[in-house]
Amino acid sequence: MDSKYLNTMNIPSELLDEIQHNIEEIISNFDVPTDNKMDVIRKINFIYSQSKYLSITDELTGLYNRRHFESNFEREFLRAKRYNSNLSVAIVDIDFFKQINDKYGHLTGDFVLRELAFILKDSLRKTDMVFRYGGEEFAILLTETDSEQSLIPLERLRKYIETKTFVKSGNSIKFTVSIGVSSNIIETNTPNELLELADKALYKAKNSGRNQVIAN
Repeated sequence: MDSKYLNTMNIPSELLDEIQHNIEEIISNFDVPTDNKMDVIRKINFIYSQSKYLSITDELTGLYNRRHFESNFEREFLRAKRYNSNLSVAIVDIDFFKQINDKYGHLTGDFVLRELAFILKDSLRKTDMVFRYGGEEFAILLTETDSEQSLIPLERLRKYIETKTFVKSGNSIKFTVSIGVSSNIIETNTPNELLELADKALYKAKNSGRNQVIAN
């Protein structure tokens, strides 16, 4: 089965693991030469690896997708709760993104999303995780990071984007981002509660002038 077809079926990566294991077990019991079995298993493993990658990856930006964010966020939240460690979650939103699409077209809008994705991934620590959350929104998990510490890289990121000019098809494009972040791990009981605080912080940033970082 083609790996892209598997991806369109929205199969969770955990289920892909189970499917792979079951198929390998079935093939190992076939009454055929061992070399043939191994060849089939190698091909299945290749398709499986592609399918698993696609199941957790946003096709446009190459970042992890929302599904992968949700599973990682829950794991990191529970770990932070268990070990009494710090965790910050940030939501990054492109200001007036619709105007970019309307003025330059959706291909340029896609270009902007890809460029921002690269900047986000390149600007943060290897231990931080960046995700395409949806539309023009990106989510960031900053592990072992409290509120004060989270503002340093996020503000640096905001300033960098503000000063950068992006060129696409002869057009010079400038844009800004608004960022909401929450590190209130102690007073929240679920990952959704922490994410909601970050979302409210983003809402404040949007409604108080945009192009700023606000912590909640």
